Amino acid sequence: MSRTVVGNISLSLDGRVNGPGGDYDMGWIAPHAVTPGALAHMSLVTEPATTALLGRKNYQGFGGYWPTVADDETAPAESRAFSRWLNQVEKVVFSTTLDEAAWENSRLATADPVATVKELREQEGGDIVVLASASVIRALLAAGELDRLSVTLCPELVAGGVSLFDETTAASSWTLTDSTVTESGALCLLYDRKA
Repeated sequence: MSRTVVGNISLSLDGRVNGPGGDYDMGWIAPHAVTPGALAHMSLVTEPATTALLGRKNYQGFGGYWPTVADDETAPAESRAFSRWLNQVEKVVFSTTLDEAAWENSRLATADPVATVKELREQEGGDIVVLASASVIRALLAAGELDRLSVTLCPELVAGGVSLFDETTAASSWTLTDSTVTESGALCLLYDRKA
């Protein structure tokens, strides 16, 4: 049986993955990502996964924060659980500039995301989840290699920044399979691609 490939990302109401300040202008996401509802949705998406795909920026950002949260007794239980999952999961990192991936269970990808996913689908394992890497999600969408899309729609208009979807995005149809309204007013939406 083929493994399910899931793209997980937070978007603003105007479809942005970051704000007008550039790649790291994502402070508007934080209040919506740490609510109990958002963390429960993240568990729903990540628990079946045994492989995480990350671009370099997200790998470095996640790696600078999450590894130690597992042992932080002041952190919410859901955050500690996510940190433990992140530390243990196989992490495949897409980068042309990194020489090594030092975080435990990490490796650099030697092929593009589409070829890597096709290879991973042939291996045993659980779901394959792309964690917040818009460029990887775009590439997999374009190739028809994304089975599920997990979107946390944040109630923010950021008025600039990079859009997840543009005129190069291939047309496709999706079915809503799960939705949650979080404490911050964000919507956690889970879509499966129609066959």
